[in-house]
Amino acid sequence: TALFYYRSGTGYRKITQRLKYHSDFAIGQYFSAMLGNEMVSGGLFDDVDAVVPVPLHWTRRWSRGYNQAEVIAAGLAASLGAPMYRNMLSRRRRTNTQTKVSVERKARNVEGAFKVKHPRPNLHHVLVVDDVFTTGATLHECFKALRKVYPPSVRISGATLAAVGQ
Repeated sequence: TALFYYRSGTGYRKITQRLKYHSDFAIGQYFSAMLGNEMVSGGLFDDVDAVVPVPLHWTRRWSRGYNQAEVIAAGLAASLGAPMYRNMLSRRRRTNTQTKVSVERKARNVEGAFKVKHPRPNLHHVLVVDDVFTTGATLHECFKALRKVYPPSVRISGATLAAVGQ
């Protein structure tokens, strides 16, 4: 699920950019609470028992000072009444930025980049959170890592603030 859909010419793009590149935590908290309220009202996410942000590589987290997916995940966890596990997934290697590469290169760039570092027992529904859904490559790789640990009976969903259109 995503809160909003945008194309390159719309102002929605600035929301995630403010959070990701300008440390605008207030905007991230505001819109993640809005998304969380929508998710609660829809009923599809009532059983989420783990909220997991897409991890940054430690070097990128160190240089930026924070992980924008964690800001969003914290807001969603609060709305859903579910715990956030910031260290469940880890990024095995540093990947190049995904902002200006082709669909094929995005998939290759993140292939095998994630692993489950700290699995949690007895989960039923894991929500993986990122800032923007473009091609789905990052969330798909997180899904593959989680599926190696969790059986098909564990539902794995994704949530982002934005879904990019062509």
